[in-house]
Amino acid sequence: MNSTRYFCRTAKILGVNVHYEVYETDRTKPTLVLLHGFLSSTFCYRKIIPLLKNDFNLVGIDLPPFGKSEKSTRFVHSYSNMAKLVIELVQSLNIKKAYIVGHSMGGQVSLHAVKERPDLFEKVVLLCSSGYMKGVHPSLKVGSYIPYFYLGIKHWLARQGVLKNLHNVVYDRSLIDNEMMEGYLEPFHDNGIFRALNRMIRDHEGDLTSEELKKIESPSLLIWGNEDKVVPVHVGERLKQDLPNSVFYSLKNTGHLVPEERPEYVTEKIIDFCLAN
Repeated sequence: MNSTRYFCRTAKILGVNVHYEVYETDRTKPTLVLLHGFLSSTFCYRKIIPLLKNDFNLVGIDLPPFGKSEKSTRFVHSYSNMAKLVIELVQSLNIKKAYIVGHSMGGQVSLHAVKERPDLFEKVVLLCSSGYMKGVHPSLKVGSYIPYFYLGIKHWLARQGVLKNLHNVVYDRSLIDNEMMEGYLEPFHDNGIFRALNRMIRDHEGDLTSEELKKIESPSLLIWGNEDKVVPVHVGERLKQDLPNSVFYSLKNTGHLVPEERPEYVTEKIIDFCLAN
């Protein structure tokens, strides 16, 4: 078995410091780019990275302002700009072709990236991807310009609490332990994230439309939890209809965090899908 070279670095991309992690076993192997969801980080892939790293070189990216990436109030936190950031980072690593995996919000970023650069990203994997959401309500966008509006965001997230949020995204609550809670809480120890989230409200443009999705011809793998309370399974079924070259799987007794809840199944499907001719 090949040994894996691991390193994590920060790169300045589009004026913002982006944290990324690389697991490399063999440069001749294909590359998987991993994108997390809203209020998350590359931590969400902790269970499937060990299972994937023998078949792929892996690049996990913390999308700003999440994880260990910069909590900037100058960066434009739109999906299209995040996709541009991902494209530039991948190219800076001299990667010519890759597959891209996106969970939740990361699915929309992945779709934008594939839409812009189908030559760079040959296939896309969507894990409980966001879909068909409209842009932020105009009153919220106006509110984001009010001084100290970010404190309201902080208060709302604190009131929710990490345990309550995790209860909402997993079906089997016995999976929730201290390591999991701390891993998802860690990015919020930096108060700068709340100001950046305030900016994100302003920049959010909504998900790709059916018309835009139908133009994406790249092969797409969709995996959903039947008990997903955040992005219900019917969203995945609709995406399957709109993405012309897609396959769809749903899992019983599984919630929104499919990489955490069903790592072996997700890994098997990704390997079969990406390595198929």
